[in-house]
Amino acid sequence: MIQISDKVFCDKRLLEWGICNPILPNPYNEYPFMVIKNFFDMTLMQEIAQSIYQNSNAQKAKVKQVILNSIIDSTLNEKIRKTNIYELDTLYTQLYHKNFMLHQSQIESFFNLSLTLSTPIQVLEYTQGSFYIKHADDSNELVDKQNRTIGFSCVAPQRKLTTVLFATSHQEEKVLDECNHAFSGGELLFNYLFDKEGNNIVLKPQAGDMIVFPSNPYFSHEVKVVTSGYRLSLVKWSNAIVN
Repeated sequence: MIQISDKVFCDKRLLEWGICNPILPNPYNEYPFMVIKNFFDMTLMQEIAQSIYQNSNAQKAKVKQVILNSIIDSTLNEKIRKTNIYELDTLYTQLYHKNFMLHQSQIESFFNLSLTLSTPIQVLEYTQGSFYIKHADDSNELVDKQNRTIGFSCVAPQRKLTTVLFATSHQEEKVLDECNHAFSGGELLFNYLFDKEGNNIVLKPQAGDMIVFPSNPYFSHEVKVVTSGYRLSLVKWSNAIVN
């Protein structure tokens, strides 16, 4: 393992795989990702969660893949991810962007880049049994015949930074509060990031938490199976000029 921040190490094989967009923040930071607490207050998060919970206009989330080495296609594959996707209401979108502007300079300073264009906000819904296996947000994983990772192929180079805002909270199953759309399981696990004891970095987010991290394979991650409850997150990807 190699150390990439004060408290986090990564798999040293990443240095051998020719990573596209190899963005890493200052190694003197405690963590190589940002956690912004209370981006939205709990009342607004519950309001957003309730509006999506009552919305019937869901689409199945798809997975990007490369065809003929150049064309990017998105296909439905529920062995890779089982997630519903919604559009965010215009009012909440405006509030999101207004609040994001208050944090933008802090984010840019942390990652030493200047944000440019961003994707529309995707609202991702994970109900009981939903999941998303290991993936990088800008790349497809390459594996050999023994299913061992041998590298990555960049399929979305315009994705430099990933932003995830959680609308519902992780709770242990024995204290799960269905009224507040909490969930058990559904942890966000970084596959190539480890603590000093060699354990994967795992986040159990609370409603209102915003997680920001580079979209490259260093930050490959998965959403563990939701065992009960309702997991809802607002996701956006941004391009950037790296300083």
